[in-house]
Amino acid sequence: MKIILIGIQGAGKSTQGNLLAEKLKIPYLSTGHIFRNLAKEKTKLGRYIKEIMNAGYLIPDRKTLIIVSDYLKRSEYQMGYILDGFPRTVPQAKLFRNGVDKVVYLKVSDKEALWRLSYRNGETREDETLAALRNRIELFHKLTEPVLEFYRKKKILVEIDGEQKIEQINKDILRRVKKNP
Repeated sequence: MKIILIGIQGAGKSTQGNLLAEKLKIPYLSTGHIFRNLAKEKTKLGRYIKEIMNAGYLIPDRKTLIIVSDYLKRSEYQMGYILDGFPRTVPQAKLFRNGVDKVVYLKVSDKEALWRLSYRNGETREDETLAALRNRIELFHKLTEPVLEFYRKKKILVEIDGEQKIEQINKDILRRVKKNP
């Protein structure tokens, strides 16, 4: 099964992605993790990605598509995956050729997302300044919300109330992704 998780930063995508990976026995892949690892590299691409992320912007569509597509060619993703943080724009969604069974949208208010991010176990990352977070939230509404409509029209979008308890969100996702379309 190939699942995409979409939600504003702080919606709980990585929490749910890890729980789903364990229960569905398919690997979880976060584009944020990929990009943070690349940003640590002392390369031209690494510096470029670090600058973009620290400013709260998105990596350009073409670069993102190439990086994600290359990762998904790895053998561990051939039987399925749970992908978090991609696609973030309609062009990415249209050009993504890897086949998707379900797209899970974890719906969380901006206020709730900011609150959650502010109280993460004290592990603030370099790319999580208040200005960068606000910019990402604005970009989510502007660029990623139209992706939801793209998948809604394909009849593979599953909307989940992301402000419930973690266990309930997980139950709702499992119930909805296991249903036939």
